[in-house]
Amino acid sequence: MSCAYHIDVLPVTKPESPSADGDTVRLLESAAGQLRLLGPEFAGHVRKLESLQERLSEQRFHLAVLGQFKRGKSTLLNALIGEALLPSAVVPLTAVPTFLRWGPRLEVRVLYQGENREEHFASPVAEEVAAFLARFVTEQGNPRNRLRVMQVEVAYPSSLLERGVVLIDTPGIGSTLQHNTQTALDFLPECDAALFVVSADPPLTQAEVEFLKEVRAKVPRLFFVLNKVDYLDRQEQDELVSFLRRVLEREGIPGSSLPIFPVSARQGLAAARARDAEAWQQSGLADLEMALLEFLRREKQEVLGKAIALKAAAIVSSALEQMRFTLRSLELPLADLESRACALEVAVQEAQAQLVAAKDLLRGDRERATAFLEEQAAALRERTEAHLQLVATQALQASASAGSERAVEEALAAAIPAFFEKELEAFLQLLQEHTATTLRGHQERANALIERVRSTAAELFDIPYQAPESSEAFVASHRPFWVTRKFSPVLMPFAEEAIAKLLPNRVRRARLERRLASQIESLARHNVENLRWAALQDLNESFRQFGLALDERLQETIACTQGAVLAARRRREEQAELVAQEKERLATAEAALARCWQQLRELAAG
Repeated sequence: MSCAYHIDVLPVTKPESPSADGDTVRLLESAAGQLRLLGPEFAGHVRKLESLQERLSEQRFHLAVLGQFKRGKSTLLNALIGEALLPSAVVPLTAVPTFLRWGPRLEVRVLYQGENREEHFASPVAEEVAAFLARFVTEQGNPRNRLRVMQVEVAYPSSLLERGVVLIDTPGIGSTLQHNTQTALDFLPECDAALFVVSADPPLTQAEVEFLKEVRAKVPRLFFVLNKVDYLDRQEQDELVSFLRRVLEREGIPGSSLPIFPVSARQGLAAARARDAEAWQQSGLADLEMALLEFLRREKQEVLGKAIALKAAAIVSSALEQMRFTLRSLELPLADLESRACALEVAVQEAQAQLVAAKDLLRGDRERATAFLEEQAAALRERTEAHLQLVATQALQASASAGSERAVEEALAAAIPAFFEKELEAFLQLLQEHTATTLRGHQERANALIERVRSTAAELFDIPYQAPESSEAFVASHRPFWVTRKFSPVLMPFAEEAIAKLLPNRVRRARLERRLASQIESLARHNVENLRWAALQDLNESFRQFGLALDERLQETIACTQGAVLAARRRREEQAELVAQEKERLATAEAALARCWQQLRELAAG
């Protein structure tokens, strides 16, 4: 087994391993140390800061590949490392992220949710590793992630990975950008930079634009990859790049300053495996690879430091808010504290009641979204029958012999995958946009609800608050399978077939057309039902996850505000003599953390 050939023939001087940024390390250690002294209430914040410290010390740079369903993300990653290790979009993928790290040999580590358990597999044969991976990261091997896999890590001796970069495979927008079972947008802060993959057909959807806005807000550095350009000539590529830049500018995303790399990941992977330097250059991957290597050489340390500082600032900000509620609760006279705590309790109860009403509205919109799906499926059934009927008619016209029935069967079997692959993308895009639009209103109401609790608490206790962030709506993770044949091995018994040959051609043709019409109706029904069922599972999962997120975010808000107040009140009742010491300790920690937060923000801003 060898590393990707294209790395070897396009050498870039390997930089010396940079030391972690001293200011960021010092601030992380200071913040974590202050929070450790405050007790178990801040243990979660400490763990997050320690994780950032470890990543910074190892200079572990997270480069994610983001994009919509079927843009060729996995193939692109395979091309960059020079080996077909990851399942491509032809195989349905689960919501399990795959991390590609450097290692001296090819091996896989599987981590499970909620369990202190790992599974390991090593082999020098890429095909064996790919088969092992498919058991965990495809719908066929691990439907709906029933194995409860948290993430999969693949070690590989690639020169690109040896530079400290960790490549992260994400099987699709909203469905698989997860880290430790978190949602798509929860995962974005884990990314230090990203390759955002689009393709020529269609060039950019509204769902991608909306997701891209979230990405730009959370990922410090972005590269655009225009995949599947092997179907375009140079002029068409240039026109498409110009179109993408205009769309980005129109949507308020600074596209003129972002590099856009036209590539064919499919051709690049073939070139890498064949060790064909010229074909690698022609695929467009050489330019992308050189840009990534140059970025890692010149900017990795700076971007990583800023990304870590930004993540740490968010953690410290959350801890500060919780700390300030506790401190303010210790400072207030007991009677005043009781009054404000009661007012906060009223606000929390109102929010919980409004959440119940919001979830009732959500259920209603879920039913309407399901009805919309059924309407689209019914329309698709009609289009499918019309298309397959045209294919059958053309096959019959092309074959007037006794074997025409077999010719029609073969023509229909060949036509179905291509037709439904195209229909799948259009169907899911339409459903995704409809669902995102529906949930956007719920998201705005949820944000307002959460913000009202936090702003009420902040006003009652005279502390600042930060507005909550939004999240992605639709999940598209399931892929249907296509039924290409619903024909019997023999459409009619042998004796009947022999008799039919004696019938006039017009009668035989009419009988055949009736049988084919029945078969076409069956094929259309089964294939559309497969697509409808897969889309329905995704729709239901989207609404279910959205409802759970509402509960979780409200409970987090309550814990940060009311929970801190109640904990301080109990402390005052149980250890009144220690309140003064506690206030002094918290005030000192708050001042130190506030300085850390400000300096981290300055480092992140650069």
